[in-house]
Amino acid sequence: MTELSRRTFLYGTGAAVGASALGTSTAVAAPRIPKTSGHVHRDVVRDARMEWKRLPKNWGDSPFLANGFLGVQVYAGRTPDELKLMLSHSEVQDQREHWEAAIGLSRLPIGYLTLQFAGAITAVDWTLDLWNAELTGSVTTTRGSATFTMLVHNTRSTFLARIQGAVTWGFQPLESATTRQVRKPADYTANPAPTLGTANGVSYAAQPLLAGGGYTTAWQARDGRFAAHVAYTHPADTHTSDAIREVRQALSIPFEVLTSQHRRWWNAYFTKSLVSVPDKLVQRFYWAQLYKMAAATRADAPVISEWGPWFPEQGNSWTAVWWNLNVQISYPLVNGSNHHELDAVTTTLKRFEHNLELNVNPNYRDGDSYAICHPGDRTLRPGPRYCGVPGVAPNDHTGNLLWACHNVWLGYRHTLDRRILSDVLVPILTKAVNYYARFLVEGTDGKLHLPETRSPEYANATDTTYDLSLIRWGVRTLLSIEENARWRDILNRLVPYAQGPNGVMIGKDVSLNDSHRHFSHMLWFYPLRELTWDMPEHRDLIARTFDHWTSRQGAWAGYSYGAASAMASAMGRPEDALSFLRYFLDRKQVGTNAVLTENTFYREGGNLAIESPLMSGQAILEMMVQSHNGVVRVFPSVSSTWADASVGSLRTQGAFLVDASRSGGRTDWVQVHSEAGAPLVLEHGITGDIDVRDGWGRRLDYRTRGSAIEIPLRRGQTAIVARRGARPDVSLRDVTANGSSSRWGLP
Repeated sequence: MTELSRRTFLYGTGAAVGASALGTSTAVAAPRIPKTSGHVHRDVVRDARMEWKRLPKNWGDSPFLANGFLGVQVYAGRTPDELKLMLSHSEVQDQREHWEAAIGLSRLPIGYLTLQFAGAITAVDWTLDLWNAELTGSVTTTRGSATFTMLVHNTRSTFLARIQGAVTWGFQPLESATTRQVRKPADYTANPAPTLGTANGVSYAAQPLLAGGGYTTAWQARDGRFAAHVAYTHPADTHTSDAIREVRQALSIPFEVLTSQHRRWWNAYFTKSLVSVPDKLVQRFYWAQLYKMAAATRADAPVISEWGPWFPEQGNSWTAVWWNLNVQISYPLVNGSNHHELDAVTTTLKRFEHNLELNVNPNYRDGDSYAICHPGDRTLRPGPRYCGVPGVAPNDHTGNLLWACHNVWLGYRHTLDRRILSDVLVPILTKAVNYYARFLVEGTDGKLHLPETRSPEYANATDTTYDLSLIRWGVRTLLSIEENARWRDILNRLVPYAQGPNGVMIGKDVSLNDSHRHFSHMLWFYPLRELTWDMPEHRDLIARTFDHWTSRQGAWAGYSYGAASAMASAMGRPEDALSFLRYFLDRKQVGTNAVLTENTFYREGGNLAIESPLMSGQAILEMMVQSHNGVVRVFPSVSSTWADASVGSLRTQGAFLVDASRSGGRTDWVQVHSEAGAPLVLEHGITGDIDVRDGWGRRLDYRTRGSAIEIPLRRGQTAIVARRGARPDVSLRDVTANGSSSRWGLP
């Protein structure tokens, strides 16, 4: 099958800012433009720019550009007079399915551009402008200087540069072979060497694949401009002509026209929502994650792999897509930040649903069971590896698909696009639950028990909490859509979680005795929110389980801190939430060999991993707005050190967009816009008597419900809640810093 281009992908929405993952929903009102004071979005995002006053040396400290497909990183080259521009592409992978996905379907190295100067580099002054997604700056050498602008064009997937100064461009291909050594077969061979050539003034390196098709890097310099493009096709063999064509077309269009097109998308993207807090280290980190997310993925692009579109030069082991946590914790950020045009989980499951059965052990394929293995490739193919079989051949793959379905469900809840339910969630979730249901066994207690499975990254157990929580969420979700006797029976009789003095256990007779970086045994609390802090009868259990897990951090990963921060916010512990977050953002050592890098990437040993910083971005949103169990909560977990905060168009479950302002340590006003007319229950946090008015200043009816109010909003209607008698200015703002902090990069 020939790879579909992003322009022909049925559900392509990458260029449609404001769309849900399956396109613009008929249930959603017209986009709402948040009211701002001047150019607040532009100013906030430009304040988050990254700066380099020192020459970066690798992927962990370098600037990065991408558009969900082509990725570029710029750092020191092989010689003192050279820069290296590492090229990578999220579609470029091998196609040898007879080996496991991380080997036979592995992401493949492409190579790097070289930018050679007349003399040795002595100084750099670079800025990664997030607002325009452009890298600009100067390079000083022993024989003069040069200035440049570089970008990966948003819609053309072409690297563009304009340089003033004497430079020479080149390209160095890398061997087309997996960099993974774990379980690498003895008979593994690399793909053939590339063919180098020139056609119509365009240079190219054509890399064939043993499995058919291949990829080509084409490049050309002309009149101070430069363009490079990577094209990939399989099994078709048009990649060379495709790459050459794209380079020629890019250089035939004025540079100003291309940059204007590119900037238009990115500027619109960043105006979709706003987060401003007084801790500018946190604020700048948050906006860097939004930039990274849009650079790494789109609804019509491949789902995020461990490296996003940035292939580390040395490669290492994480050459595919990991579905046992990594994808699942990367994507929630798109919900609250109002960026469903980035939701590749929903579109990937829809587009490649036919491959889900391949992940089930052949002995258990019945046409009605689905699963996802890890690692897999971007089309959900696992190679010859299979999902675990409870009680027979357990591994930590079994719950992957149910957890991925929770991502899809979150996308539905935040948009109320019913096509997500009918086209993706219901058919796939049904078969994912079916696979589990066949293994449930009735015990002497009349309860349904699960044979031995693996709690990811910890231990095997029967009645594993991780799996039980996902089964319980799955059947409850299906029942919320349509009544079904089988699902009802499972929900009613599924065995409770095993408990001990330290709260919920890993599984039956298996306690958490060691530091555990994965929060697999706590999914029922976060993110599934089966038991929540607003259920007083469960608070003791939640606290004991959480406190025990967080008391042992020696083996934690970066995402553990983001998850702990989010959970603390869900428990109403704002100071703990900020403490966990800042530990990670302050670049302290994580575990024995991990750290957040200077450019907000994350490494474990020599491996780049993308999910930990993105999880921390979501943790920031959990401080600002929450919306589980049918209640929208504003500023539910803001530290007392953050007296001021401003948020705009943060999206919540129920398809609401929330603006709010906090000053002097208290909430001033909250504005909620309803896209779908769902019931609104709002914990606004404003002390004293309140007024509730619509966008025209007319009073709205509401009723008090505990600490919340219920406002019957129609589709497209807005409510403004403020102190009695106040007439607030509901403009968004960048709040004043409460201290100094350096920029990300190498400032």
